[in-house]
Amino acid sequence: MSDTAPLRRGDYRHFLAIPTRWIDNDIYGHVNNVVYYAYFDTVVNEHLMRTGGLDIRDGPAIGLVVETSCRFHRPLSFPVVVDAGLRVSRLGTTSVRYEVGLFAAGDEDAAATGHFVHVWVDRASRRPTPVPGPIRAALAPLLAEV
Repeated sequence: MSDTAPLRRGDYRHFLAIPTRWIDNDIYGHVNNVVYYAYFDTVVNEHLMRTGGLDIRDGPAIGLVVETSCRFHRPLSFPVVVDAGLRVSRLGTTSVRYEVGLFAAGDEDAAATGHFVHVWVDRASRRPTPVPGPIRAALAPLLAEV
């Protein structure tokens, strides 16, 4: 991911529309910084559950977040719909690095960009385990050259 310029809509492989809520705005009239991380979590897990069959309650493997970051380029404010763009920059044996861009609906330049890293672990032992096959299959189409 570039350290200087926000990525553009075309740099992402999957999108999820997330409506902002009145409560997302802070006293300054824009979406609070912590909410951006909730959007990241939502686009990643929605894709894993819908496309990869992730069973968050009973699956034998779970993804633990070990790293996140967010760079803010311009504010978002209620009542905009956020288009959360998702791509995968690394699909390892036991870990995945997702990159997320948050766009106001219709905008080509990201309002925020960041990343999110999962390490897959056995639910019971919490020891690293390979990314489950169906999850890997759901993520492979999102791989991007970075």
